[in-house]
Amino acid sequence: MDYEIVRLEAKTIVGLTARTGNNDPACQKIISGLWQDFMGKGIWDSVKNKVNPYCVGLYSDYDFGNMTYDVTVGAEALAHDNPELSAKVIPAGTYARFHIKGDVVKDVTLAWEEIWSMPLERTFSADFEEYISNENGVAEIHIYVSLK
Repeated sequence: MDYEIVRLEAKTIVGLTARTGNNDPACQKIISGLWQDFMGKGIWDSVKNKVNPYCVGLYSDYDFGNMTYDVTVGAEALAHDNPELSAKVIPAGTYARFHIKGDVVKDVTLAWEEIWSMPLERTFSADFEEYISNENGVAEIHIYVSLK
């Protein structure tokens, strides 16, 4: 799978956060529940000072002792002006950016499976999906993986 190396400035993501892990039997249910709540309960509309129209799925605070991480579904915002929501910072740094076009569940899952098997020098500080567009069921998604 091809990717490009990009340098990003820090980004603040405001939204909903839950703790899970790849070995958690409820992992997919937890993540899909965050997306359903964020998009279906008007939370997307309530995020103040959005930087762009993209939804973000952020993976951070990795703990390899018990194989867990935080998942945040949200939007990039100028500041954390929604105290009822969580906020996470994607640190500035170097990232591998993958361009995915297809189904938001199936193709993103397949991309992550391939990314996990790649010999990337990852920092695991923050990895995220940025959902650029979705037309006629075909989505454009950028996946960013933090690198050393």
